[in-house]
Amino acid sequence: MSKEIPYKIYLEEKEIPRYWYNVRADMQNKPAPLLNPATGKPMTLDELSGVFCRELAMQELNVTDTYIEIPEEISSFYKMYRPSPLVRAYCLEKALDTPAHIYYKFEGNNTSGSHKLNSAIAQAYYAKKQGLKGVTTETGAGQWGTALSMACAYFGLDCKVFMVKVSYEQKPFRREVMRTYGASVTPSPSMETEVGRKINAEFPGTTGSLGCAISEAVEAAVSTDGYRYVLGSVLSQVLLHQTVIGLETKTALDKYGIKADMIIGCAGGGSNLGGLISPFVGEMLRGEADYEIIAVEPASCPSLTRGKYIYDFCDTGKVCPLAKMYTLGSGFIPAPNHAGGLRYHGMSSVVSQLYDDGLIHARTAKQTEVFEAAQQFAKTEGILPAPESSHAIKVAIDEAIKCKETGEEKNIVFGLTGTGYFDMYAYKQFNDGTMTNYVPSDEEIAASLKNCPKI
Repeated sequence: MSKEIPYKIYLEEKEIPRYWYNVRADMQNKPAPLLNPATGKPMTLDELSGVFCRELAMQELNVTDTYIEIPEEISSFYKMYRPSPLVRAYCLEKALDTPAHIYYKFEGNNTSGSHKLNSAIAQAYYAKKQGLKGVTTETGAGQWGTALSMACAYFGLDCKVFMVKVSYEQKPFRREVMRTYGASVTPSPSMETEVGRKINAEFPGTTGSLGCAISEAVEAAVSTDGYRYVLGSVLSQVLLHQTVIGLETKTALDKYGIKADMIIGCAGGGSNLGGLISPFVGEMLRGEADYEIIAVEPASCPSLTRGKYIYDFCDTGKVCPLAKMYTLGSGFIPAPNHAGGLRYHGMSSVVSQLYDDGLIHARTAKQTEVFEAAQQFAKTEGILPAPESSHAIKVAIDEAIKCKETGEEKNIVFGLTGTGYFDMYAYKQFNDGTMTNYVPSDEEIAASLKNCPKI
């Protein structure tokens, strides 16, 4: 195997990160603080600790420590599936006849099938350490719920999941995996919570959204003794845990003397994207290197490309703190497309600030073209990708084709966040030719943004 063109790049056990990287410490323009919606003032540690585990709340507020040590119990769990492989997509390159070199960081090489386990095990650990009985959460496509149910089973915690209704109906087998690990799974919005009943009354027949599910999960947590709420994306603490992806990617590239020109990731709430790009952004912030970084979001839920950078509620029921982020409005209900994990109205405060500062760029992709890219990747690279991950694949292919036209030999790196084996209903619609593309109108987005708080 030549050093110049490695087929698969695996890291040794000693190269699994021992610290999470906190990119906020290197950011001159820090993300705006979370605000208490009742007072309009920054959330305090005690206020956040009423909803989240205390150590997670501390991580959420930490904007000064560059590196945060990963506890040994979490590191030991990581060794079951980390480091994840960085793979050069030779077959895809050949099919595209491109001079570009395409690499993907494959996070689907674990039972949960996605990157979500990186944060799920961390959050379950801190819940167990605090002596809690269990946790509540939301899940879109089901990857986060699956990962958290696994992590809770490992630590002996109860796990209650509110799953976006359209995904609950489209992905029964993902639901059953969660139940197999001991989690209870409720379609959201439900009639089990006050906020769920309110949303159902306001939007009869709604297919739900991550914002709805978050509201229900928070209500269930704060109203049940011995429980806390844990979130699968958006928050800075989750992005922090996901930096193991970017740290491993950079270590592998450095080991083989490869300099990435372009880094691409799918973007919903922003944690997997933020985790992948953080170490590279850190180099940019310190003036050590330069990269082109692209966030790819669904055209049906375009928070970065068509949203506003303002304070908004993190959830539809308006029970969570206010975050300054690119948002479509907390009441925005995305179309029931198949990119369930990207069906969120806002974007991570960290990613939003980086985007506003011009350090990263954003693009949208329509559903059918995303699945076309997914099919091409599956045929050439042998992995059936998740619909979410396929947004990054779409743009990676586009950029590789541009290289063919210009003759540039760029190194393109993208995040393959998970597998799509529980997404066969979506693939069936694509194969049957019944899949449609929905793009919200300017009027729809404007109507949703009208209801944002005036901060």
